[in-house]
Amino acid sequence: MSWRLRHWREAATLLLAAGGPGASPPRPTAAGAFDYELLLLRRSPRSAFLPSAHVFPGGVADAADFSSDWLQLLPGGPRCGLGSVRGECPRAPLFAAERPELGSPLPGDVAFRLCAIREAFEEAGVLLVLPGPVADAAAATAATTGPARLLPAERLPPSSELAEWRLRVQRQPGSFLQLCRHLSCVPNIWALREWSNWLTPVGRAGRGGRRYDTAFYLCCLGQAPPVASHDDGEVTACQWSTPSEAVELFKSQDISIAPPQFYEFCRLCNFTSLHDLHRFASERALEGCERWMPVLMIASDGHMQILPGDELYPEDPDFTGERKPMLMTDKKIEDLMKGASRLHRIVTQDHNNVNIYVNIQPKYKHINPITMDFKRGKNADCNSKL
Repeated sequence: MSWRLRHWREAATLLLAAGGPGASPPRPTAAGAFDYELLLLRRSPRSAFLPSAHVFPGGVADAADFSSDWLQLLPGGPRCGLGSVRGECPRAPLFAAERPELGSPLPGDVAFRLCAIREAFEEAGVLLVLPGPVADAAAATAATTGPARLLPAERLPPSSELAEWRLRVQRQPGSFLQLCRHLSCVPNIWALREWSNWLTPVGRAGRGGRRYDTAFYLCCLGQAPPVASHDDGEVTACQWSTPSEAVELFKSQDISIAPPQFYEFCRLCNFTSLHDLHRFASERALEGCERWMPVLMIASDGHMQILPGDELYPEDPDFTGERKPMLMTDKKIEDLMKGASRLHRIVTQDHNNVNIYVNIQPKYKHINPITMDFKRGKNADCNSKL
């Protein structure tokens, strides 16, 4: 088994945004009136990784997601009509790696999208598919130039039958391909825009040392948020929240969010309009994304997640945990912030005092997060907090 696979379990997650003009009334928040919401799931308290945390739908990739049988259903050859990443920066290993042990020509760009769509169905009952058969990849791509839409209820089997399929897919991921054939539909991989790639830090591994190399995809639905249902297994609750609402719930300790989700919610706070979010994600998606592994630094009065580009980020970070899994200092957070010129860090002093500081230029034509000062009822660019 390769070095890559020994240390991380490959996974995919879906930032599913639903709304847009006319879909539902805008939700006024401290950051503005959002016309969309994102799907959040609460993990079971028995989960080995992030118990009771609120997360986006997603999970570990299965060999079935890489099955060459998908090529009989999806048009356009191995890449299924997905555009090739054209960015000048290096491609993240998760997407660039070949997997000869799986014996399939299906690339990661396709398989991880299939994984994210499958997991959204397993965990929340949301089925992101297009009616088939799809004549060619160009037709599928043309159908998703704007925000996607779910199949109407009349195109789906009765809820009891769909629930049975959901159980089958949970038990055997390969059943998702069977479901798509049964419904004469195809997973809408073309609606998913590559967004980010996060590695679990060494000091944040779950039970049994579980760490994940996760592809984050964004999908915009041009409709009111669909009904999502938990399975009382991996997931115990579902909710739709605007980005700023989720951050506010986290800071008030009503929900628990891991640092990558917190960062992404703050980044999504740049967009109050689903149309603007979809346009931005579509225009930059073929630039690719940077792989980020936060490095944990423990200070005397809190801790920081140091991200690539920060002046404290190690030149040779310990990806394996075999050398120095975290950094430690007797200094206070305030001392570590003084005089810093290159900042890209998530700073935690307590549950009510978690902030992102960033003043570097984002790569891959991405955008930096913003943070909200709810006590003063206004939002501010992260740089203004320095």
